[in-house]
Amino acid sequence: MRRTLVVSDIHGCIKPFNRLLEQEGYNPAEDQLILLGDYVDRGPQSKEVVERVIELVREQGAIALRGNHDHRFAQLIRTNLPDTKARFLKYGGVATLSSYVKASKPPKPLTTSNAKIQYIRKHYASHIEFLEQLPLYHEDEQHIYVHAGINPKYARWQDQPEHDFMYIRDEFHYSKLETEKTVVFGHTKTSKLHASSNIWFGEGKIGIDGGCAYGKQLNMLIYEEGTYKAAYVLG
Repeated sequence: MRRTLVVSDIHGCIKPFNRLLEQEGYNPAEDQLILLGDYVDRGPQSKEVVERVIELVREQGAIALRGNHDHRFAQLIRTNLPDTKARFLKYGGVATLSSYVKASKPPKPLTTSNAKIQYIRKHYASHIEFLEQLPLYHEDEQHIYVHAGINPKYARWQDQPEHDFMYIRDEFHYSKLETEKTVVFGHTKTSKLHASSNIWFGEGKIGIDGGCAYGKQLNMLIYEEGTYKAAYVLG
């Protein structure tokens, strides 16, 4: 049986991400890599992370889900609506805009957020299209993989609103699920679930966001032949 490797909430931390894959000997011919979303914002290299995720999905068969930060970034570049922009900039988006502009070195300085948004819209349409089409969940024989969680109010969790897949917290964390499969999720830092940046193992749930963009851990959940292993690198 091949290993399943799960990582979430990279948030622009390309160096820890690459280091984690190397540390755990990721081999796309033998391992299934699953990424639970939030590739952008807060960390310093969102552009490089998105490029790496595109490479992993298209060339190495990785599965990548859409997180709330990825969704909001794509929405902003498409629409530049004031409310979307305000939330994007409040929750780490300044670093994302800077990452794209700095990495591509435009011919003239871009000093305003509007100028940077227009620049990304023009030059990185392929990144936005990629993020927009990412699925909200993945399922295999043992697990349900989502960015944020599943809403226990829905008899069929697949029927919950898109928003819940990307944003739900307490209602999911503190409920008993009726699913037979274990739900693996990110979005909420594990330090808020058990006062540690290590992977959180709950009843029918596994939380893996170690808070890398906050200088904590980038975690990897490794599942192989019915057993779990936890690995991490420091952010």
